[in-house]
Amino acid sequence: VQLQASGGGLVQPGGSLRLDCAASGSNVRIVNMGWFRQAPGKQREQVATISERGATYYGDSVRGRVTISKEYEKNTVHLQLYNLVPEDTAVYSCHADPYRKHRVWGQGTLVTVSS
Repeated sequence: VQLQASGGGLVQPGGSLRLDCAASGSNVRIVNMGWFRQAPGKQREQVATISERGATYYGDSVRGRVTISKEYEKNTVHLQLYNLVPEDTAVYSCHADPYRKHRVWGQGTLVTVSS
């Protein structure tokens, strides 16, 4: 499984941004897909995860300002970020959890929230 992330960039406080993560490769069952983020000088934190059945989990710091969704036919996950604040500035990395295999990570994409 390979992951291709896209959608990062510069956004003003209060703005919105969508991150995409597309999984490709052999026909492997993917149990979960999601996003983590790491801000400078801080520990990595879980942002959101969606299971193959559509169950979602959101981290405390983003709950209510983030929506994760999945296009099953494209094996693509979308992370919609709303009402962004400077504290959301971080490198966002997507992951996929193949069935009975190790977690796979995509390359990080930088989100900068600044006026």
